[in-house]
Amino acid sequence: MSESVAVSAVRVAVVQFDPQVGIHNIQSNLQNSLDLAREAAMNGADLIVLPELANTGYLFANRQDAFDHAETIPDGPSVKAWINFAQKHQVYLVAGLAEQDAMQLFDTAVLLGPDGFVGKYRKAHLWNKEKLWFTPGNLGFPVFETSIGRIGLLICWDIWFPEVPRLLSQQGADIICSLNNWVWTPPPLFDETGKCMASYLTMTAAHVNNVFIAAADRIGKEQDARYLGCSLIAGTNGWPIGKIASADEQTILYADIDLSTARSAPIWNNLNDLLRDRRTDVYDELLGYCHHPRLPR
Repeated sequence: MSESVAVSAVRVAVVQFDPQVGIHNIQSNLQNSLDLAREAAMNGADLIVLPELANTGYLFANRQDAFDHAETIPDGPSVKAWINFAQKHQVYLVAGLAEQDAMQLFDTAVLLGPDGFVGKYRKAHLWNKEKLWFTPGNLGFPVFETSIGRIGLLICWDIWFPEVPRLLSQQGADIICSLNNWVWTPPPLFDETGKCMASYLTMTAAHVNNVFIAAADRIGKEQDARYLGCSLIAGTNGWPIGKIASADEQTILYADIDLSTARSAPIWNNLNDLLRDRRTDVYDELLGYCHHPRLPR
């Protein structure tokens, strides 16, 4: 029997590195992101995912400091550099940055591709001091049609809210790009296998929604904060494809996947279909899903 040919064969790469806060670090953060993305592209990646706030670092001193680090989309210098990279290498690139829109700031992820700017997502769930400088996202949870498949975006704390990956998957996302600055919280932080709770949340979201999730985290320290690493790429069954990254090493993880398989994955057997088995008559009105304009009824 001949092997089946992948309909949408994609090499996904998640980049784990250490962007540091400070205006004087923006250019080096950006250059490091481009160097690592170039390595991923040279190794055949079609979709490259960078962490949250990849060009600025995370712990701003105050709101003015956050403004000083922010830029507009898509005309800011970092976004332009990432767009040029995506066009030059004919890849899709996802990156996080602080976005300025008039007098508001957003923790934003951008999706860029061979043809330039594709779209953006603004973080809906703000963590801790983020609430002091960012405005909660107001763009909903968009899914973007691309030549390699349907791509959804979420950022860090969002993964703790199961509604986010569920809404993205219900809109047909083949893969969710998860951009993170997972911080150390009270112990225990890791289990005996080296996984952190965010690893399990990512794996669970992939499993219960039958969607690929590419989670790129950062490493390093800033002020009194330390970051978890643990980047991973989860398959539609929830299990990591390949290894989970360590807590302290710069690395690039790769996975060769057929994104189109996400569209048939919800049918587990003749009697269990994840989408069909949802009791929307019981809980949709309570959850508000039936009011979401982009979800099928």
